Amino acid sequence: MNITDLKIISSLEKLYEEDKIPVESLSAFSMLRNEKKSFQIVFEADCDGEIKLVTDTDIRKNELYSVEQVKSDFPMNEQGADDYFRFSKNGYYPDLLLPVGESVKVKKGINVFWAELDAQGSEAGMHKVCLSADGERVSVDVEIIDAELDFGDFLYTNWFHTDCLMSYYGFEAFCDEYWRVTENFLKTARQYGMNCVLTPIFTPPLDTQVGKERPTVQLVDVTRTKGVYGFNFDKLTRWIEMAQRCGIEAFELSHFYTQWGARHAPKVMATVDGEYKRIFGWDTKSNSKEYRKFLCALSKELKKYLEERNLKDKVLIHVSDEPSFSNLVRYGRASKYIHRIFKGYKIVDALSDYNFYRLKIVSTPIPASDHIDKFIGKVKNPWVYYCSGQKSKYVSNRFFCNESLRNRVIGYQMYKFDIKGFLHWGYNFYYTQLSKGLVDPFTVTDAGGKFPSGDSFVVYPSKDGSALHSLRLKVFFDGLQDMAALRTLERLTDKKTCLDIIEQKGKHNLTFSNYPHDDGWLLSTREEINGAIKAKI
Repeated sequence: MNITDLKIISSLEKLYEEDKIPVESLSAFSMLRNEKKSFQIVFEADCDGEIKLVTDTDIRKNELYSVEQVKSDFPMNEQGADDYFRFSKNGYYPDLLLPVGESVKVKKGINVFWAELDAQGSEAGMHKVCLSADGERVSVDVEIIDAELDFGDFLYTNWFHTDCLMSYYGFEAFCDEYWRVTENFLKTARQYGMNCVLTPIFTPPLDTQVGKERPTVQLVDVTRTKGVYGFNFDKLTRWIEMAQRCGIEAFELSHFYTQWGARHAPKVMATVDGEYKRIFGWDTKSNSKEYRKFLCALSKELKKYLEERNLKDKVLIHVSDEPSFSNLVRYGRASKYIHRIFKGYKIVDALSDYNFYRLKIVSTPIPASDHIDKFIGKVKNPWVYYCSGQKSKYVSNRFFCNESLRNRVIGYQMYKFDIKGFLHWGYNFYYTQLSKGLVDPFTVTDAGGKFPSGDSFVVYPSKDGSALHSLRLKVFFDGLQDMAALRTLERLTDKKTCLDIIEQKGKHNLTFSNYPHDDGWLLSTREEINGAIKAKI
C-alpha cells in the first residue's frame, strides 16, 4: 500500500467523499494548560488495507479517532435558509468519531483521522507531535501556555434524554444498567463542556405527541393517601450524587407544564391508596385546582430538600418550553403561579417573543440566536439557544451540513455579549419527532426526516454503553474554550482589549449573525488571544 499527500489540517475542515486534500497544512498552534485541542490527519491510500498510525509526543493525553461519514436523508430544509452551508443534498457527511489504536483500517482514496490533545498534566512550553502513517511522517509544533481557561459561572445544558437510552439499550428505568449507562453518557457530556443537566423530577413533557407518553423516568416518588400528597427523593438524591461525581454543577428541573404553551400538566405517576398509576397528564388542564394543589405541596418539600443540600442557587426552574404569543395568557398564568411557589429561584424558559420579558411574565428568557438582538442590553445575565429553526441570518448551528466554523464561532459571540448560559435540546435524542418511535442513530440522523441531521444528538450510543463522539461535539466545545480564553485574557487586561482582537480593531462588527466566514480568521484570532495571554502572565 502506498500512502501519499500526508498532511495535518485544522479541526475546522470537513472533508466529504468527493473532496480533495487541502493544499494548506497546519504546522503549529498553541493551547492553555487545561485545554483540549484537536486537529486532523489526512492522506490518500492507493488501496484498501490496514496500516500503523502512530502518535509520538510527550503530551501525555492524546487520542486518535477515525472520521466516519454518516448518512443524512434530511440535511437541510432550504426553505427560508441562508446560503452558508456546505451541501443540502442527501448523502454522507463526516461526523462520527470512532476511537482507533495503532493498527487502523484504511480505504482506497482519502482517509481522515481526528487527533485530540489534552494539555492537562503536561509541562508548559514547546512540544512536537509527530504522526507516522505506514512509515510516512508529519508533525505539528504545539505550545502549552502556562495559563488556564476561565469558564467562570457560565452554564451549558444540552438536554439529556435517559428514556432514549432505555429504549435503545433495552433496560428499565433505575436498574443498575440504567445508572451505569446514564453516568457514562453524562461523563462525556461534562468532558465537553456541559455543566448543567436536565433533571427529570417528572417525565419531561418535551417532544411528545398529544395523548401519548414517553417512557417514565420520574425521579420523585409520589404518594397520595386519602388526598394527601407525599414525596420521596431517594432517586433524585442518587441522580444528584451521580451528576456531581461527573462534575455537573447545576440542575435544570424538567418543565412543570407541557411544551409550546403550558396547556397541560406533565405525566406524573403516583401510588394512590396503594395503586401505582398516572395522576396527571394530557387530561389535566394547566389551571387544574388539583394540579396546583399538587405543585404547592411538592414545592414546599422540594425547596426544603434542595436548600438542605445547598442547591437553591444551582437549580433552574422551567414553566413551559417555547411558548408563542398566542399562548401568552395561558403561559402567563402558569408562570405567575410557578414564580410564586418557587420565589427566589431562577426561573428560565426558551422563548423568542420579547413581550414575555417586557410584560414580566418570565424572569430569565432564553431567546433563540436569531431573535436575541431584541434582548441584548435589556436582560440581566442573558442566555441563548438554537435548534432546528435557526437556519437563517447566518446564525451558529451544528447541522451536518454546516461548516464547522459556523458551529464554533458562537464562543466569540457569547463572549462579546456577556452571555451567561447556552441551551440546546438534543444531546442524545434517538426518537422520531414527537417521540413516536426509536431510530438507529447510525442510519437515521434526522428524527425520521423531521429535524435536519445534527440537530437531535451530538453523541452516538456504543455497544458497551458509553457515548461515541461526533466532531460537532468537539467543535462546539472548542467554541466554549475560545470564550473561556477570552475571559482569561479579560482578567489580565480588559474587555476592550479582547474585543479589539476578535473584531480586528473595528474591522468586523461581530454579532450573532455577522462574522467572517473564514476559518483562518477564527484560528488566527485564537492564536492572537493566546499570544496576548502569554504576554501578560
